[in-house]
This record gives sequence, structure tokens and C-alpha cells, in this order.
Amino acid sequence: MSPELRLSLQFADPAHRAQLPRHRVQRWVRAALDAPAQITVRVVGADEGRALNRDYRGKDYATNVLTFDYEREPQVVADLVLCAPVVEREAAALGLPLAAHYAHLLVHGTLHAQGFEHEADDEAAAMEARETEILRGLGFADPYRRA
Repeated sequence: MSPELRLSLQFADPAHRAQLPRHRVQRWVRAALDAPAQITVRVVGADEGRALNRDYRGKDYATNVLTFDYEREPQVVADLVLCAPVVEREAAALGLPLAAHYAHLLVHGTLHAQGFEHEADDEAAAMEARETEILRGLGFADPYRRA
């Protein structure tokens, strides 16, 4: 049985609203959870994505997903912020359907919210293996395997 998930879904940038119906986002996030969670997913434009990345990470560019994790015990409490223009550009460059890339980034962000990291090689290998396992279970290809 999947852990309980209280999900808030927000669209500051409505461009991809049709790609991200609530039931789909909920399924992707829940698949990556190991504990009950309260998660807000916010889809933003380039300006907000850049400002958040600059203000919280000191990097002056918009990135694909930012995870703000506030609590891990007894439940996961986090915000996942996805930058729609970056996600769209990356999906096109990778030759992926937009939904597949969103699924990957939501799984990736949800794992970060639970403490997974990828700074060191061993951490990256473990996190990538977990992402691949989850995404395969959701019917998506390995996001790290390139033809």
C-alpha cells in the first residue's frame, strides 16, 4: 500500500497544466514515497525559477526542479518547484515526451525530499538506480540510459 500523500498542485505557469493532471502528479510522487507526506508541487515560469534558484542556491539561472524539504519525520513535508520552460527545453533536447520528463523530475525531487543526494558518485549511483526502478514501475524508460 502506498504512503498517504496530501498534495497541493499549483500552476504559476499554466503552459503545461494539461500534461500534469492531479491524478498523474499524485501517482508519480506517491511512487517515490517511503513515508506519509505533505507535498506542494508548483510549476513556475523562468523568472520565478531563476529567482528561487538564485536566492536559495546562489545560482543565477532557472533549473528544472528545486526541492525544499522541511521535515522528514514522522512525515515528509516539502515543496517541489518545477520550471516549465526548462523542463520543456530539456525534454525536447533529450527527445523525451514532456510527461516522461516531468515524471522523472517529480520522482527525483521527491527522493531529494526524503534525503537522497547525488553529490558523490556512490550517492548518485544509488539515487539513479532508485529513480530508474520507480520510473520503470510507472511504465517509463530508464531516464539515464541514452541511445
